[in-house]
Amino acid sequence: MTTPLRRLIEALHGGPYRYVVAVTGGGTGAVAALLSVPGGSRTVLEAVVPYHERALVEFLGRAPDQFCSADTARALAGRACERARWLAPGEAVAGAGCTASLASDRPKRGEHRFHVAVHTGGQTLTCSLILTKGARDRAGEEEVVAAVLLNALAEAFGLPERVDVPLMPGEEVDAVYAAADPLTALLRGERGAVRVEGDGRIGADAPAPTVVVPGAFNPIHAGHWGLAEVGARMTGSAAAFELSVTNVDKPSLGADEVRRRLAQFAWRAPVWLVRAPTFVEKARLFRGTTFVVGADTAERIVAPRYYHDSAEEMSRALHDIRQQGCRFLVAGRAGADGRFAELHHLDIPQGHCDLFAAIPAAVFRVDVSSTALRRLVPADGAGVK
Repeated sequence: MTTPLRRLIEALHGGPYRYVVAVTGGGTGAVAALLSVPGGSRTVLEAVVPYHERALVEFLGRAPDQFCSADTARALAGRACERARWLAPGEAVAGAGCTASLASDRPKRGEHRFHVAVHTGGQTLTCSLILTKGARDRAGEEEVVAAVLLNALAEAFGLPERVDVPLMPGEEVDAVYAAADPLTALLRGERGAVRVEGDGRIGADAPAPTVVVPGAFNPIHAGHWGLAEVGARMTGSAAAFELSVTNVDKPSLGADEVRRRLAQFAWRAPVWLVRAPTFVEKARLFRGTTFVVGADTAERIVAPRYYHDSAEEMSRALHDIRQQGCRFLVAGRAGADGRFAELHHLDIPQGHCDLFAAIPAAVFRVDVSSTALRRLVPADGAGVK
């Protein structure tokens, strides 16, 4: 290892951020270099390599439009930053991502290129480079990726140390800083949550809500509004709504669909947009929060089939939710068979009953659902039948 490279890594190990690095194959040389110099445990929280396409989709929570692109590198960095926040709560954290298409054991039709991004919460640095095709072997291209990735970390962290990047004539690293608007950053995976006020203002640094009504709100109906009212009365705190743009069983929501659903809350209530399809993830975002849900949702929370048919995995998830100081208020809900189910009808696992409290039917009951309302809307959306 050269002296400048060691000095750079030592500076990163003593830098202001703790961080997670996510690389899709290209960039592993930078990870190896970071871990080969003593002191990395002070700042390197984790290094992940979602190499297979399916692994990348799972890591991001969605399929990217392109697997090797600047947008995907930024999404990797954003997701890595989310992971860093969870691993080191309350500390200054960052995430780095790298996606590359480099020399392989078979010829490639397209360009040899890579994209590196470092996300520090407030801004994202993206570095892209098209390599001279055929001028280097795989190891030579990896050397360039590693140098650019390590330099990008230093640049984003405000450190002066750098290493020389072995560029060919005509090659130039394209570096761009961007302070993404909060909604765009959320949809890219660069943020975990943003709050949308009733007047449309979007903020990323609002205090976490204490009472939340989660849902898909497609569309919102009287039951949702009623849950917010009864939740506020029972807890003494105003309720906010929460909409996750990612879902366990459905495709992620795009920008247009998110805005359509948000329009329902205009001038009525704040909405938290999150990238948290499960209640374990929601609890990590909103510590100490009371979630106000229907019995159908509560039933899914305690159903092993949603935890890979594992009662142990379900119990661990409920334990994690408790550790975050969260709990549930559960309202009765009429099912498709017409049966009205309340909390006492559910099979709550022993040892976790304290997480759930009932909203009596005498206090709140609204027999309506978004699914039923959607069935009333003609395919052309012209009106209600």
